[in-house]
Amino acid sequence: MHRYKELKVWQKAIDLAVEVYKITENLPPQERFGLISQMNKCVISIPSNIAEGAGRNTNKDFDHFLGISLGSSFELDTQMVISNRLGYVSIDDFEKIETELEHIQNMIVRLKQSLNV
Repeated sequence: MHRYKELKVWQKAIDLAVEVYKITENLPPQERFGLISQMNKCVISIPSNIAEGAGRNTNKDFDHFLGISLGSSFELDTQMVISNRLGYVSIDDFEKIETELEHIQNMIVRLKQSLNV
């Protein structure tokens, strides 16, 4: 079992979740059940799956949940692109989130590689 709260990737994913929630507060109300819901679900899934995987008994299980976390990060990336193209998210916010997402994705990949499964 890993101590997920000590993992930098989990800490960064929590920070990302807070930032995305702030951004989605400013999306149009008609996106409440569309982009807002999807973006919030994806961003919450990233640290949640890191935590769940860290609590499992084997590195293989941890690797599986890191894969889910990575998939959620790519989903969020796609939704950020759509939100930016629709003019819902400023280029500054978009680029900030994109940079953080890329960093987190790289961290997840490196963590998966370190598990040697």
